[in-house]
Amino acid sequence: MHDSGADNAPGVIVVDSCTTLGSTLVVRLVGEIDCYSVAPLRALLASAAADGYTGLVLDTARVAFCDSSFLAVLDWWPRRGRRLTVANRSRAVRRLLTAADVSGQSAAQADPLMAAATS
Repeated sequence: MHDSGADNAPGVIVVDSCTTLGSTLVVRLVGEIDCYSVAPLRALLASAAADGYTGLVLDTARVAFCDSSFLAVLDWWPRRGRRLTVANRSRAVRRLLTAADVSGQSAAQADPLMAAATS
């Protein structure tokens, strides 16, 4: 059997820490964010939004891979006036945000993504 080098296994994202600063949730992520691993992160953020958190800081320094599933999270959180900051952006996160900007995302997607990329 020939190994092409491609990794077909689903990614694993770990919430390394989760703290609060007033109405802001600070989440440190480790691992890979893809369509298979993003569900627990979405659930955490949906719960935080339901509990009234209006700010979110995602520390992505240790995110090794991310795809459009992460963009969907970044697009969803700022709805209804919530604030988003992507801190300590890893190379993978910077690459994804740059690609999203270059690809000409729709106006609805571009504003939150660029806010996340520059905050």
